Amino acid sequence: MSKPVNREFEMKGINHLALVCKDMKATVDFYEGLLGMPLIKTIELPGGMGQHFFFDVGNGDCIAFFYFPNAPEAAPGVSSPAALPGEGSFVTANGSMNHIAINVDADKFDEYYEKLKAKGVKVSMVMNHDNSPTQISPTVTDGVFVRSVYFFDPDGVCLEFAAWTRGLDESDVAPAWRRKKAPAMAAE
Repeated sequence: MSKPVNREFEMKGINHLALVCKDMKATVDFYEGLLGMPLIKTIELPGGMGQHFFFDVGNGDCIAFFYFPNAPEAAPGVSSPAALPGEGSFVTANGSMNHIAINVDADKFDEYYEKLKAKGVKVSMVMNHDNSPTQISPTVTDGVFVRSVYFFDPDGVCLEFAAWTRGLDESDVAPAWRRKKAPAMAAE
């Protein structure tokens, strides 16, 4: 299959995703220190409003943070997941940011999983996503399309290391009728 093409706008990827943190030092220690993302730009916002800073996540893309001294407290279970996948509710509110999936090489995935654990990061189980009824395979099979491990940053932002295991094609996209609004699901 040929690479999908946007016929409306020539987009180059994500410039940056901007989040809000409670403690700039803890955020820098985590993203630059623990994860190794270079801190490439810092800005003091005018009028003492706070700070804005950018970490390189690869390919020229960034994860950025605002620090606002008077920001409201986090709302896990509303604006972010209350638990890691497999450990509790991963549902968040409409319009919220559920998690950030950071692309890693499939051949480095297991090494990176072990490295996160060795650094003391609480991680989810490895999830080999497939199209089975549970959508998780205990092993990597031909049906697995991405491998994932999830973890939280100091502010409860859910991060994922994700590794594609195969190319995707038109068979990976549901027919148009399946993309219509889903029926309301019963509360668990």
